[in-house]
Amino acid sequence: MEKIKNYLTQHADEILADIKRLVLAESPSTDKDAVDRCGDVLQSIMQQRLGIAAQVEPQQDYGNLLKFSLGDSGPQTTLLGHFDTVWDNGELPLREEEGRLHGPGVLDMKAGLVQAIWAVRALVATEGLAGRIVFLCNSDEELGSPCSSGWIADHARGSAQVLVVEPATAGDGALKIARKGTGRYDVAITGFAAHAGNNPEEGISAVQEMAQQILYLHGLNTPERGTTVNVGIARGGSRINVVADRAELGIDTRVTSEAEAQRIHQAISQLSPCLDGITLTVSGEQSRPPMQQTPASLALLAQAQRVAQALGFAVEGKAVGGGSDGNYTAALGIPTLDGLGATGAGIHARHEHIIIADIVPRTALLAGLLLEITRDKEDACRR
Repeated sequence: MEKIKNYLTQHADEILADIKRLVLAESPSTDKDAVDRCGDVLQSIMQQRLGIAAQVEPQQDYGNLLKFSLGDSGPQTTLLGHFDTVWDNGELPLREEEGRLHGPGVLDMKAGLVQAIWAVRALVATEGLAGRIVFLCNSDEELGSPCSSGWIADHARGSAQVLVVEPATAGDGALKIARKGTGRYDVAITGFAAHAGNNPEEGISAVQEMAQQILYLHGLNTPERGTTVNVGIARGGSRINVVADRAELGIDTRVTSEAEAQRIHQAISQLSPCLDGITLTVSGEQSRPPMQQTPASLALLAQAQRVAQALGFAVEGKAVGGGSDGNYTAALGIPTLDGLGATGAGIHARHEHIIIADIVPRTALLAGLLLEITRDKEDACRR
């Protein structure tokens, strides 16, 4: 571990420069051209640091998907991460101050991708690579991975383990051993317009219906089961003096079990109008399955904790409410450990940042975990 950490310390400025370069390649999920330009930068960094080219999976509506492979034989370890962000072009500046690097997607999760590249580089340079490493880098995670979830499953299937380089939990740098499953739904509400002063009785208000549906939907929350339902978007009407004939809702759901996923899906997909004459159209689904804690994920955590201890710090494992692409690999029964990327705070917030001083130790943690996994596999083969 000392060799790995020393190597990364010697290259700390280059690692930070690569992070800045990738963050400056802004990549809002819905802008395919921008995301593909960012993918080109990621390919350039991968080629420069590891000498490997991408296997590109072209996409029509989203950014192209990128797979990088290193090593020809042995158990496969999949490193999983995305390079799209929630930020529009030019919305956030890149700036470095008080030991923090701020910028669009720097924490979620471009720093993690760069750290993963350098973790593998450090391992190759100091210990040599045993086994096979596959990077799966997708372009649509912030949208729920509509085009990449199947691709991830296809290329991760058969892996000995999946390590997700999403950021650690804010504040304590914990790794993530369980995540909630997520769902997204849209509800279109159609009423009947009328003049609000002359003949309001002839109208059927889509906004009134929307208000009642919001109350019902928030009533589905069951915190004791870990289930949350949030109406994050509510729009309706056209003019202040018109009885609204249309409205729409955007709904986010989070669940810890498949049973809750089914309950919530049934409740939302079968919404019925409260007002006579209203039409409801519901679309959406529970898109990500829950990532549940397993003995295999706890074993990966224990390995990471041993590595962290050797590096002079401690890490915990936590269950979190947000979903990631690790949910898909965990659902396949593959041991999955998440949160192995950068430390910082402000995911999806204007103060998004990483802690620069943690770049080397967290990169060393990932490199050491890869080494620990390899040694365990070798010991098992000898036994």
